[in-house]
Amino acid sequence: MNITIKTGAEHMDAAKVTALLQQTYWAGTRTQEPVTASMSHSLCFGAFLPAGEQVGFARVITDHATTYYLCDVVVDPACRGMGVGSALLTAVTAHPTLRPLRGILATRDAHKFYQKFGFTDGAPMFMQTPIPF
Repeated sequence: MNITIKTGAEHMDAAKVTALLQQTYWAGTRTQEPVTASMSHSLCFGAFLPAGEQVGFARVITDHATTYYLCDVVVDPACRGMGVGSALLTAVTAHPTLRPLRGILATRDAHKFYQKFGFTDGAPMFMQTPIPF
């Protein structure tokens, strides 16, 4: 599949990203307002078709010195299995700001996918507060 990866919140289609995230188990009730706010405070990666339609998204939260947290990785269902997710993760893990940092993420069901990009299973050490939205 011929896609282009763009970096930066200014390139993202907030409505499309919101619609994609609303199809996930972790952000199914998230509205566009928090999606837009989260993008403005994060390093965003988008996958785009030649016609300009956004078909994938990944968001990174980082301190730019030691650690980054990869979240909100999502691909349009019509484009899954076509390399879009791999292109996004390749861009994230190769990004010059992120490459020297430790990456962490949380996933319920995509361990094998992320292992291809150097992520390993960690001990069950994460805790969380209830999601307010």
